[in-house]
Amino acid sequence: MIEELFIAHKSIAWPYFQELTYPYEILPKIKDIIVEIGKNLSNEYIQKSENIWIHQSAKVAESAEIHGPCIIDAGAELRHNCFIRGNVIVGKNCVIGNSCELKNAIIFDNCQIPHFNYVGDSVLGNYVHLGAGVILANVKGDKKDVTIATNPKIETHLRKVGSFLGDNTEIGCQSVLNPGTIVGPNCTIYPLSNVRGVIPQNHIFKDKDTIIVKENR
Repeated sequence: MIEELFIAHKSIAWPYFQELTYPYEILPKIKDIIVEIGKNLSNEYIQKSENIWIHQSAKVAESAEIHGPCIIDAGAELRHNCFIRGNVIVGKNCVIGNSCELKNAIIFDNCQIPHFNYVGDSVLGNYVHLGAGVILANVKGDKKDVTIATNPKIETHLRKVGSFLGDNTEIGCQSVLNPGTIVGPNCTIYPLSNVRGVIPQNHIFKDKDTIIVKENR
């Protein structure tokens, strides 16, 4: 459920989530949401070209490639050779690093996507961090529609669905999250993990057979 994942509500797109129940429902709407938000942004946002708005405080490397529709919010940093393929909101103070590729995704404020990451058809909550080489896969090998592995399963009726990561979650280096994966808030995924299904809030994923509750600190 959306309210269980994105507790802090820190995104310029948050009002549009409030109309929905499940996070995957936002995916077909992202393009139109960006265009609607963009038309009402203040003059602090510079419209670089059609349907591309970049806040004047954002830092964008000359080698970064940005396709619209797209909004880059205040304080965000797009580093060398990152590729925004379109239908992307990069939240406030986010970092999109070297050779990262994003498409059809909403990145909430204060996220770190810094090194060789792929984020497709996904939503990342506030303060999510992806380690180097993390891949959020968005298409099944058999190319069939993606299901969410809740009980009972949820049929998305979408062929491209990535991952939905709750606030303050850390994904370890070189991990792969399979299509339709949900990771709750305050979770830690160990490096080199192959993750599918639903990981509950406040858990540590060591491997598919070892998912433990985080101790309170």
